[in-house]
Amino acid sequence: MLNRIEFTRRGFLLSAAAAATPSFALDHGGQGVPNVASANFNPDVEIELVCKRDAVPILGGKPTQVWRYVGNLVKGPPNTLTSLPDSYLGPLMRLVKGQKVRIRLRNELPEHTITHWHGLHVPMAADGHPSAAIEPGQTYVYEFEVRNRAGMNFYHPHTHEATATQVYRGLAGGLIVEDAEERALGLPSGEYEIPLVLQDRSFDSENQLVYGDDMHTSMFGFYADRVLVNGRPDYKLEVASRAYRLRILNGSNARIYKLGWDDGTPLTVIGVDGGLLEKPETKPYVMLAPAERVDLWVDFSGRAVGSKLVMWSGGFYGLVPPMAERMMGSAISMTDGFPIFSATVTRAIGESPKLPEKLSTIKHYRMEEVANRNDPIPIAITMAHMSMLLNGGAFGHDDLLPQEHIPVDTVQLLEIFHEHGHMGMGGMMGGRGMGGMGMGRGMGMGGMGMMRGRMGMGGGMRGMGMMGMSMAHPIHLHGQQFEIVSRIYEGDDEEAYATVRDGFVDSGLKDTVLVAPGERIRIVKPFQDFKGRFMYHCHNLEHEDMGMMREFSVE
Repeated sequence: MLNRIEFTRRGFLLSAAAAATPSFALDHGGQGVPNVASANFNPDVEIELVCKRDAVPILGGKPTQVWRYVGNLVKGPPNTLTSLPDSYLGPLMRLVKGQKVRIRLRNELPEHTITHWHGLHVPMAADGHPSAAIEPGQTYVYEFEVRNRAGMNFYHPHTHEATATQVYRGLAGGLIVEDAEERALGLPSGEYEIPLVLQDRSFDSENQLVYGDDMHTSMFGFYADRVLVNGRPDYKLEVASRAYRLRILNGSNARIYKLGWDDGTPLTVIGVDGGLLEKPETKPYVMLAPAERVDLWVDFSGRAVGSKLVMWSGGFYGLVPPMAERMMGSAISMTDGFPIFSATVTRAIGESPKLPEKLSTIKHYRMEEVANRNDPIPIAITMAHMSMLLNGGAFGHDDLLPQEHIPVDTVQLLEIFHEHGHMGMGGMMGGRGMGGMGMGRGMGMGGMGMMRGRMGMGGGMRGMGMMGMSMAHPIHLHGQQFEIVSRIYEGDDEEAYATVRDGFVDSGLKDTVLVAPGERIRIVKPFQDFKGRFMYHCHNLEHEDMGMMREFSVE
């Protein structure tokens, strides 16, 4: 059932997941009051950011009621904030590595909220931990130095059990970091650098947002019937016959995109979540899960004025149960594909920059630098009836497993995988015996042989998995970005996996990785500089709100 967004999911989630989710108190990280400005912190950039209700003309006719970020630049370069015209999205922030930044977040919403700077390496007090959520009328002050290399990041709420609805209402924005290494390349900039935020939304006959407030939404995520780009429908770019830089962020709650041009032109990838790759890569298409970013070099040189390219999400299966979209009544299908935006050449230009052969230098960690190279920390994904778990448990304050205690200033090997035999076992029993604590550092239940066959990790039911529940999960780790060192497919539906496997870009730095059913992925992640609690969770936002979120204690 689709309901107007005025109806909240909170009551439904609290009752449905009560047995699986430990109680969680909003304690503001033990401070008791919101974070305030430091007298000894002298910012280079200061921003006032307000979370407020508003009405925006998204479709023709009646404006749509939304929640949004509104920014005011108090101090800093004039290009620090750029508002997107006719959009509910928050202002595009542009920061520079080395800048000291203060952001005053004021809550003018009717419920508590907090904002996370997705992708930024910042102290816990500036990370937007759910425990730091502020009540209506309060202000939370973030202070941090920009330590990231150049790249496109993302800011959005991280409010426990309300992230999905707050993002869906409109609370989201892009954040670009620049540095000297990237500037020296002379990549397309100004009007030739175009950030694109992809989100799917549904509207009623009065142009108001509608949302699935039911069990199916919680289990699979919300899939709407229209794709917006930068908060606008039927998005069209007018371009010149030269090279452009398209910086694309998947800001959807749950929808996965398979990006590719309608005429089969390959995609030239120059960057991902953590910034530029070391050299460009050519892909037939790119899989983009919620919160992932991709940086594309698109050269319209040689194309005639009037020619048009359409960016599609191509058809695929095996990542999301087919029943998910059918139950939501979505008019756009992942299996069939659908258009996202178009680019039409409207003017000819003789000069165009050339694609650099070398883009950047990435620090790769040697295995000798990894503290636990022979004993990877597991992140086991379990999805059962009304139960979303990581390492056998849902999110709860101070509910830490031994392997979730991480020494500061270490580099760790982690292994992410789907725990087998989950239906009626780890999920329904709370997960501690069959997964989590019981599995130590290994594979948990191993094969659960009789359950794996064609009904298991994506067999002949094309991604339906155990009782139709098996699906891909975009796993996001807070703090420093990581490197993917291996991606192994252990499933038994090669046909389904073949529709997505060529679209993964694993060579750059990441903060979110899509883990397909049957995949086992190893990553190397540094935990440097800052002590405290740092989240890891599924970035299918409905799953996050259902409890598929835990935290590392960096000590």
